[in-house]
Amino acid sequence: MRILLVEDDLSLASGLEAALGREGFVVNHVACGREALAATRAEAHDMVVLDLGLPDMDGLQVLSELRGRHDTTPVLLLTARGEAEDKVAGLDRGADDYLAKPFDMQELAARLRVFARRLSTASSSQVTIGPVSLDATAHTVSVEGEALNLPRREYMLLKALMENAGKVLTRSTLENHLYSWGEEVASNALEVHIHHLRRKLPEGFIRTVRGIGYTVAAA
Repeated sequence: MRILLVEDDLSLASGLEAALGREGFVVNHVACGREALAATRAEAHDMVVLDLGLPDMDGLQVLSELRGRHDTTPVLLLTARGEAEDKVAGLDRGADDYLAKPFDMQELAARLRVFARRLSTASSSQVTIGPVSLDATAHTVSVEGEALNLPRREYMLLKALMENAGKVLTRSTLENHLYSWGEEVASNALEVHIHHLRRKLPEGFIRTVRGIGYTVAAA
């Protein structure tokens, strides 16, 4: 899941990027409202984590502009404002959730996982294709009932392919699932992950569509 993090506190943003990255999220960060609005126009994100106290415009204004152009991306508000009326104002303008600072990182991750489950293209948190099963809630993979431990990026890659079984995902689409903006990506990084996954999965499970991308056959 790709998250747009809108937070002007760079130290907090760095910590959030690292922590959420460990949870399997891809986090793109901007530090002001205008950058957030531009980023949401430029490309799709699955969720937005939006601080209200931004330097150039109020976070509620950013939220209003998003909803005003019919952008339905789930938005979780982060703010030091703890008054009930502030929470009500955010929810009334279209926020999906609200978390007051200071907050527990595990609680934030849990709330984002709720969004992720709602947004999953799979009919449930568990996807099974042939002998391979993936549980998006437990972050586990098994082959013929035997647990398969995968590094984070290999898990994220397999999840993207299995949740879109039957579709061909291009190289750029898969890289967007795996990497944040500005993250250095070797030219053959995706192919290396595909190679490692293929060695661990049944032969032919991941197929190459030459010149286009990769796919997993639908069950």
